[in-house]
Amino acid sequence: MAIKSIPQRAGTGIAAAMMLALCPAPAAAQTVQELQRQIDELKAQIKVLTDAQKGAVAPVPAAPAAPPVVAAAVVPPAPVPAPVPQRVASAPKPVSSRTPWYERMRLRGYTQLRYNALLESEDAPGTNGSRLRSVHDASINDDGGFLLRRVRLVLQGDITDRLQLYFQHDFGAAVNNQSSTERRENFGQLRDVYADWFLDPERRLRLRFGQSKVPFGWENLQSSSNRLPLDRSDAINSGVPGERDVGINIYYTPAPVQAIWDRLTKNKQKLFGNYGAFGLAVYNGQGTNRTERTDNLMKVAMATWPFALDGLGPLFRDQVLEVGGSAMFNRFRPELRSGGVSSVDYRDDRVAVHAILYPQPFGIQTEWTTGWGPQYDNASGSIRSSRLGGGYVQLMANVGKTPVGRAIPYVRWQHYRGGWKANVDAPRLETDEWELGTEIQLVEALELTIAYARMERREADSRRTGRATGDLIRTQLQFTY
Repeated sequence: MAIKSIPQRAGTGIAAAMMLALCPAPAAAQTVQELQRQIDELKAQIKVLTDAQKGAVAPVPAAPAAPPVVAAAVVPPAPVPAPVPQRVASAPKPVSSRTPWYERMRLRGYTQLRYNALLESEDAPGTNGSRLRSVHDASINDDGGFLLRRVRLVLQGDITDRLQLYFQHDFGAAVNNQSSTERRENFGQLRDVYADWFLDPERRLRLRFGQSKVPFGWENLQSSSNRLPLDRSDAINSGVPGERDVGINIYYTPAPVQAIWDRLTKNKQKLFGNYGAFGLAVYNGQGTNRTERTDNLMKVAMATWPFALDGLGPLFRDQVLEVGGSAMFNRFRPELRSGGVSSVDYRDDRVAVHAILYPQPFGIQTEWTTGWGPQYDNASGSIRSSRLGGGYVQLMANVGKTPVGRAIPYVRWQHYRGGWKANVDAPRLETDEWELGTEIQLVEALELTIAYARMERREADSRRTGRATGDLIRTQLQFTY
């Protein structure tokens, strides 16, 4: 019979039995042809359901479904739904990069404790002859003693992604007694307070507003916590005693320059700080924490560029030579011994050049300046704008680790002839000095510098003449925090 052609599958038999149960009575009245037709329709429906189940994509394992209720009528196949993208509901949201400003700020600083031992000295002849003095270190005198040269505290951080704050105070400054010229040590004095506004996401171009270092002279920009010799040279520092003024700067650092500076920083070289490869600035022009006295602004320009010398051969592997220069155009009014500030605007124009071969392991550093500045003239007994000039040459070696710590020995010779505008009457300095020393990093946050100095100096006082000479052992202990 034709009924024997029914496939002998369990699923088909169950479905056929359900279909037969749903058929209207009396079943005996149906012919064999009608039964065959119903079986064919049932087989077609089962095939459609099987194909649909194979083609469906479920995002998660489905629970066993209840047996479908099959209608008697033929149901057209339903369209297969497109796969839906899967969402991970348990994944946390990314943390915002814009954290509160007070969490971006950090506090740091350093302190320098000095002691100078005068081995031998000879004052200049005459009652008004110069004594052995330095414009950088008040403890260089016959009495000597310990001196807190710098006690710095720095607050620095990003207010936003494009705005950075820098605030530095010095608690090692000195002032004179109101009733006499006796010094009082360790007063607080504002050194830096400025904001950097970065004009691009890479922080290559920035504007700086406030009181900050004047970009004149490489050594002037270098932090005292990072400098090898104990003091800056007279010639370079004479342009901006105190190194700071109030104004606006713009600095730009190209990516290739920043890459070389990052490499030098990784090698623990003593850089001048990132003041840009190119800088332009305008300032009041009277100096650190002094009231502006003229209607002219000081104009300053600086450029410096490091060159990697690796391509010159194995002898120059890892060597970097940095060269550059700076210029300053200003009008300055010095203080007068007779009282007050001069009413004359004196010419104060200078240029400087620098070159540094970083010590890897041996290096050389030099800067020279020339120009015009206010200077007391003993012959006329008045201040004049006069020629000035000088500089220094420094040799150093990066010895690396020693039994007592990382050591960097150095030797420096400096020379200067010109005025010192920060003192009363802008006295003339005549400096020739040798300094031989070494910096030893005892531990990460503790550095000891020991040096021998042979000094020939004219004291920075318009009433004194001639030059004093002397030999000193100089020491400084610096701790950072």
